[in-house]
Amino acid sequence: MTARDEFPTTKVFAERIRAKDRVALARAITLVESTRAIDRQKAEDLLAMLIPDTGQSLRLGVSGVPGAGKSTLIERLGMAWIQKGHRVAVLAVDPSSVRSGGSILGDKTRMAHLASDPQAFVRPSPTSGTLGGVARRTREAILLCEAAGYDRIIVETVGVGQSEVSAADLVDLFLLIALSGAGDELQGIKRGILEIADLMVINKADGDNILAAQRAARMMASSLHMLSSADADPHLTAVAANVLAVSALHGDGMDDLMEQIQKFFESLGASGHLEQKRTHQMKQWLDDEINTLAVDLVRAHPAFRRALSLAHENIGQKTLTPSQAARNAVQSCLKS
Repeated sequence: MTARDEFPTTKVFAERIRAKDRVALARAITLVESTRAIDRQKAEDLLAMLIPDTGQSLRLGVSGVPGAGKSTLIERLGMAWIQKGHRVAVLAVDPSSVRSGGSILGDKTRMAHLASDPQAFVRPSPTSGTLGGVARRTREAILLCEAAGYDRIIVETVGVGQSEVSAADLVDLFLLIALSGAGDELQGIKRGILEIADLMVINKADGDNILAAQRAARMMASSLHMLSSADADPHLTAVAANVLAVSALHGDGMDDLMEQIQKFFESLGASGHLEQKRTHQMKQWLDDEINTLAVDLVRAHPAFRRALSLAHENIGQKTLTPSQAARNAVQSCLKS
């Protein structure tokens, strides 16, 4: 049974979400992820009805190298927030298979304790080939969670990579998780990720690894200071001041991390930067939607479909470059 079948009107659907119905929320996210035209229209109507109820949460992005303990840290953080009276939603993005399009979607297993708490909502979503480390409709999912009364939203991204910078356009602050190593903690972390990170932690600071993790945190902060000094980047200096060693497994250092997150969020609000950031994100969303709609409209145009066949022939015969053939195909829509 689909969300469309379950709720007779969009108004009833919206009322169920406002009433903190987790089943309705899950079905609403399924609706916005649908590519069917009838579902997209209903999803847009639903979001338009609910958008006045959004915008009141703290939105946190979490990324890190594989095996850094993202899920463990998110579960620990989420449970601590719930104990303080907050409601927590986790939108965990799973990479889709390039060949089959499938994904594991195992985050409810990895965060079993959090997923079973009535004050939490854990939703795994496949990227379905989308670049940027987040699912295409994660923005809509964030708004739906806010309308359902979740005031702490965590977006767990696929992993560390240059394309994942786009995840910063969804959240208020971005947390990067790393592990201690042989003095090469910055290896494998792209400069673009460092430039959008607001907080950094060295995880697994427990057992025999405590001293190594603490040393790694100091080295990370020192390295960031040197990077910022080299090109006068004040952002990296700010991040360097917020490098913490934590143990998500045992909870050590998590209170400090929560305090840093809260202070950062409050400073954004007090300075007016939070409103500016949210406005920028909405404009970026608008641009992304226009780009997507424009591509869909062009591809559906009969003149483009005819020109595309000719374009394939031209590049096969090497009479035109792919860029020339693409330009001709798109221009055919404007001329018709």
